Amino acid sequence: MPRSRYIRGVAARTSSTRPKALRSPAQIPLRPLGAVSDGDDLRATRIPLLNATPQAPGGFPPKAFVGEVVPFSVVAFREGHDLIGVQLRLTSPDGEDSLHRLTPLLDGTDRWRTELAIDLQGEWSFRFEAFSDDFATWAHAAEVKVAAGVDVPIMAALGAELLVRAAAEKDRPLPQRRRLAAAAESLRDGDAATTTALSTDPELATIFAERPLTSLRSVSVAHPLRVERTAAGVGAWYEFFPRSEGARRLKDGTIRSGTFRTAAKRLPAVAAMGFDVIYLVPIHPIGTTNRKGRNNTLTAEPADPGSPYAIGAAEGGHDAIHPELGKAADFRAFIRAARSEGLEVALDLALQASPDHPWVAEHPEWFTTLPDGTIAYAENPPKKYQDIYPLNFDNDPEGIYQEMLRIVQHWVREGVKIFRVDNPHTKPLQFWEWLIATVNAADPDVIFLAEAFTRPAVMRALAAVGFQQSYSYFTWRNTKSELEEFLTSVSHETSDYMRPNLFVNTHDILTEYLQFGGRAAYRIRACIGATAAPVYGVYAGYELFENVARPGSEENIDNEKYEYKLRDWEGAEASGDSLAPLLRRLNAIRGAHPALRQLRNLSVHWSDDDAVLVYSKHLDAAFTGSGSADTILVVANVDPHSVRETTVHLDTTVFGIPLGEEFEVEDLLTGAVWTWSDHNYVRLDAFAEPVHILNVRKRS
Repeated sequence: MPRSRYIRGVAARTSSTRPKALRSPAQIPLRPLGAVSDGDDLRATRIPLLNATPQAPGGFPPKAFVGEVVPFSVVAFREGHDLIGVQLRLTSPDGEDSLHRLTPLLDGTDRWRTELAIDLQGEWSFRFEAFSDDFATWAHAAEVKVAAGVDVPIMAALGAELLVRAAAEKDRPLPQRRRLAAAAESLRDGDAATTTALSTDPELATIFAERPLTSLRSVSVAHPLRVERTAAGVGAWYEFFPRSEGARRLKDGTIRSGTFRTAAKRLPAVAAMGFDVIYLVPIHPIGTTNRKGRNNTLTAEPADPGSPYAIGAAEGGHDAIHPELGKAADFRAFIRAARSEGLEVALDLALQASPDHPWVAEHPEWFTTLPDGTIAYAENPPKKYQDIYPLNFDNDPEGIYQEMLRIVQHWVREGVKIFRVDNPHTKPLQFWEWLIATVNAADPDVIFLAEAFTRPAVMRALAAVGFQQSYSYFTWRNTKSELEEFLTSVSHETSDYMRPNLFVNTHDILTEYLQFGGRAAYRIRACIGATAAPVYGVYAGYELFENVARPGSEENIDNEKYEYKLRDWEGAEASGDSLAPLLRRLNAIRGAHPALRQLRNLSVHWSDDDAVLVYSKHLDAAFTGSGSADTILVVANVDPHSVRETTVHLDTTVFGIPLGEEFEVEDLLTGAVWTWSDHNYVRLDAFAEPVHILNVRKRS
């Protein structure tokens, strides 16, 4: 069988045939007297295979994206001192099998591991196979015993038996079989020197590494692996309100809304900054009942546009377009314009309704009716959102499920393949499992991003049941210790099923760090967001350092959610008052360095300063496509108010450089080049260059 064309890996091999179905004693149901009751089967295999990864909680399939380097591992061991081998059998969606050897971690955990990059979308499966590695066991014992003068004739005889057995395997190449037979014959006289030479022979070691001589084979159950398109795990998102792009102030002081046609004029600038996804807040008609005014006031002025999350009016609901933005043809033209700039459109999916939504009259059972006969508003006690009715999924689940599916499928037909889902944790988990599975069964390219700022268990469960991406706690993780813990968690603990989208801000969230950290805070957060995970995002206005909050809240004053925002993008950049050049550079770095397009490869290092964060992202040469390894090292002063001088301590073995060996690093933000080793002095000025993004390269 040819090697799978969909897999790249290290220390991987393929098998020309499936392994024979061996029936060892431990694979036959046994019922020892007094130990197992009649009708029960033993669950342990002859060589146990335990705690396989990747895995997701609750029995849901773990996930990867096309091009992602996936670590496969399992705990395997046997009694005594005989050596074992472990391999991975990976089955692609088209049924093609490949075998890949695992290597032991040798850290006392009995865990074996390999890494593979998978380049085919679809439903994969994998199982682990373990076996007694008979030649390796003999070679190790022979080397040790012969050197000690113990059992020399016996070791020679055992080796001859093994080599004769291997030479008899008909599917080995004929030259290899002859070599093994000759080696067996040379052991007949029990010579110590010959036994030692053959037990340490590199050629024989290679032969048996490629095709082990096995016995006592164990096979695990099959595990699923869902591989989704690359955009499910890699991307730079840019959020804006279409109504603000191209909006203009009239002579009477009111503002005329922008349209899809005017918003499209902003797309080339967004694409020039290197973003991949343009995310639009809801584009539907906005209700007038209890419409919110500026800064979330309860009384709207006649010209106030209202919150786009109060969806539904006389003009229609979730399948309609706000008439001020244009018509369906204008939206399709916007999508075409985005595609021509290399941008994919993401649409907000907010499953709620204004009091004016057609659902309220047509399906009052889809809402919660209070004892006084009124419909319950959305609440986050003690807050009330008087312009929004939340949906009730219990009264007519069949009807409401089908309607939500219809809405999503409508926008998919219009060309939308990415949905940012508003507050999914306020809807039943089983609904999302059903909806995402149903949509993806018809179109596996559709991506759902969960805006679930909620409890960890709920956030992770949403990811497990199907959400391809998730907002995370990154927004509120700002200190060195917080970031170290957070980045380790999302890169390793939950990375089999949850992909964090590291938005640096949103239209709802302006953290105290950004409010009071000045421009340095904006630079620091952008650098970390763009390098720590393969998916990150910014909300429009970030590049203009919009950092003034509404008193007593954690969101911008004059919030765009309740009014139009008129911004002078070009003027700000021309005057040097824009972060756009940095965003442009960060996205260029992401595009040039494949290590930054992986999630699971982050390693935290150390510094002597409690404000200097250090981490690396390394990608082995087998996965870069260039034949050279790629390593990025980020050193960030996360205190936006200070200059920090400290020593950085690196475990350089993480990226393949021995401890103490010197290497070069180039700062990809400034172009500076230094010679570093595992201990290095750094000075990071928050008011000038608070972050090093270093490309590690060996000295020439």
